[in-house]
Amino acid sequence: MNASLRLGWRTLWRDLRAGELRLLIVAVLLAVAALTAVGFFADRLQGGLQRDARQLLGGDAVIVSDNPTPATFIAQAHAFGLQGTGTFGFPTMARADDAKGGASKLVALKAVTAGYPLRGNLQTAHAPDAPGTVTRDIPPAGEVWVDASLLDSLALKVGDMLLLGDTGLRVGRVITLEPDRGAGFMSFSPRVMLNQADVPRTGLVQPASRVGYRYAVAGEDAAVKRFSDWAEATIKKGELRGVRLDSFEGGRPEMRQTLDRAEKFLSLVALLAALLSAVAVALAARGFAASHLDDCAMLRVLGQSQRTIAMAYSFEFAVVGVVASSLGVAIGFAVHYVFVVLLAGLVETALPAATLWPVAFGLGMGLTLLFAFGLPPVLQLAKVPPLRVIRRDVGGLKPASLAVLGIGVAGFAALLIAASSDLKLGLIAVGGFAGAVAVFALLSWLAVKVLRRSVNETTAPRWLVLATRQISARPAYAVVQVSALAVGLLALVLLVLLRTDLVASWRKATPPDAPNRFVINVMPDQSTAFQKSLRDAGVNKFDWYPMIRGRLVAVNDKPVSPDDYVEDRAKRLVDREFNLSNSVEAPAHNSIVAGAWKPGAPGEVSVEEGLAETLGLKLGDVMRFDIGGMQNDARITSLRKVDWGSMHANFFVMYTVAALPDVPVTYMGAFRAPETRGFDNALVRSYPNVTNVDMSATINQVQRVLDQVIRAVEFLFGFTLAAGLVVLFAAVTATREERAREFAVMRAVGARASLLRQVQRAELAGVGLLAGFLASIVASVIGWGLARYVFDFTWTASPVVPIAGALAGAVLALAAGWWGLRDVLRRPVVETLRRAAE
Repeated sequence: MNASLRLGWRTLWRDLRAGELRLLIVAVLLAVAALTAVGFFADRLQGGLQRDARQLLGGDAVIVSDNPTPATFIAQAHAFGLQGTGTFGFPTMARADDAKGGASKLVALKAVTAGYPLRGNLQTAHAPDAPGTVTRDIPPAGEVWVDASLLDSLALKVGDMLLLGDTGLRVGRVITLEPDRGAGFMSFSPRVMLNQADVPRTGLVQPASRVGYRYAVAGEDAAVKRFSDWAEATIKKGELRGVRLDSFEGGRPEMRQTLDRAEKFLSLVALLAALLSAVAVALAARGFAASHLDDCAMLRVLGQSQRTIAMAYSFEFAVVGVVASSLGVAIGFAVHYVFVVLLAGLVETALPAATLWPVAFGLGMGLTLLFAFGLPPVLQLAKVPPLRVIRRDVGGLKPASLAVLGIGVAGFAALLIAASSDLKLGLIAVGGFAGAVAVFALLSWLAVKVLRRSVNETTAPRWLVLATRQISARPAYAVVQVSALAVGLLALVLLVLLRTDLVASWRKATPPDAPNRFVINVMPDQSTAFQKSLRDAGVNKFDWYPMIRGRLVAVNDKPVSPDDYVEDRAKRLVDREFNLSNSVEAPAHNSIVAGAWKPGAPGEVSVEEGLAETLGLKLGDVMRFDIGGMQNDARITSLRKVDWGSMHANFFVMYTVAALPDVPVTYMGAFRAPETRGFDNALVRSYPNVTNVDMSATINQVQRVLDQVIRAVEFLFGFTLAAGLVVLFAAVTATREERAREFAVMRAVGARASLLRQVQRAELAGVGLLAGFLASIVASVIGWGLARYVFDFTWTASPVVPIAGALAGAVLALAAGWWGLRDVLRRPVVETLRRAAE
């Protein structure tokens, strides 16, 4: 052991001084720096985004109940050291004084206490058109704060009295941003916020009133986690009805879907960076081992055992791995601050400190890369025969043993899957790349065979003949080079395609022209006139559906009740009325995932797939609804996928007919309001019974977080793209010395530099074309799997992708070759031949 360590130290210092380890250290350093830079920033960014997104709940976790929050929950929150504040709200009518016209409006009343909100900032203004400013106050007693749309609807201004129930309260401020505004219809109604001390004066809360109570808590993540676990366990006991826990993970689906996709895409970027790093380390390690074959042969001649040589180089690699990985972690930590500076406005407050996970992951990945892809050729150095000292044709590197390679690759794959934070994502990415390497090797081997036979040496240009011979003379090395280039290009193509489609999918979910108004309670005799009013105002594109209230009372003739279900969501769904609708045609913004939509078929319904899963419904089941006292049976003939964050009109259950006779019905619509001032007020005055729900604030909030996430993945994409280009450069320049020797021989026998330059360009372009084409094909397949099973959006890969990929591969290979091999043809022939003979 001592002899191995001493030899290891000596070879380490010698190789460092000679520059033998330079490429390997740079490859490991780049790999770890790329991973940790992405890891540090992604770790802090995800923490920051999730923290800021908690504004949408008003706290870290929220207890929602139909009755005042049980005292045990409040006491337990205090016991865990958490801050807490309670609010409650309900829909009610607000009206102006008769002297001001006496107009009335359905509003969403919210009663708050000191400390509200725990997360995020409430913004108010002193006039409807004034900019909002952050406030930590709440409405004082005798005062209400309201949405600007309510003042417009009731022809009021700040300082006027707003009548609520039995009392009147002065309008003190205009709400410009409410961080925890919910997603329900009543939350989108004009907001009226008041102090809880004023609620008894209004007389609005009676024993039978439907009031929603929310108790928000905030504090250290560990304490919030303990409270959430305790609350979930308490609720699941079933002793409390109408109580549930809302957290960022479980609430606000329109935000959760966006950030889920962001988290998966950031994980994919880290996975691809790791795979690119593996290619770079493999190329550098094999080059290092090849340059030490003669040294090891001499050591064998001098009496060193195979075990001593193997232990010495293993020790050298271990030291290099620890040092290079540590430097990589340090550089990655520094580089991630560049991201933080560039994205200073990405989150509204400072990012939280990074965890130790990126450090551990970077060190582990650096060592794993070295031992998985560097150790196999290094172990072969111990087996170099002494005969190589006089015969250079023996003792060359062989393919690594399957056992050693398998153990290393398995460890590397395990780290990647752990880093993915999503098992399906990790398996698709790692499995896809493993399969891609096999496909690349097979297809490139076949391509080399076909290339040699397809070029006619008697008629083809001389440069093409020589380039073909260069590639086909060593088919194994050509396969390795094409495969390495293809893997690097695969990562780049996959990132480009997924980045483009992912952003497009997000934008499509909440496009700039998404509906920002809901109207409900439109009477049947107002439907035609209301639609005409919209068109006259310039609104030509809108959703318009009947809305029917119905309660599910039986499935397949078996009565249903909340007690039949275990899941709390299922209990709530069965315990309340559904919003039903009907249409001959399926909504354009819904997709049929099972069965078939049958236009005009009486007694048939289409059900949202999430509802079907929650209630255990399937195709063919018969649902019975109580609609206004009348029983109505309908068979499920299709299941729909509904994007609840799309801001369109959506329903759990839809009949596939044009009309349902003899049932009470109103109409609802969703549209984007024109910029015309006073549009909402004119609409309400023309149709005073209609509730006009303004969703602008929530759409802007969702879109703002979406923009932040997209900027983040674009910057991370650019960093990984740079790492991929370095891998391509390493793959092209890995054959520098071999090319130099071959070109020196050709120049020695009379070949002109211009001919050799053409040969080099043709070889690089051919390898790049093949690698780019293969990478684009496999990227389309892997991309389809990721889009379909991980990111959950439709894949739209263009047929021109393989052509564009092939051309891009050729251009990148030529550019890398020009930069990395530019000195090959300039080096004197005598110098090159002397190096080869040493």
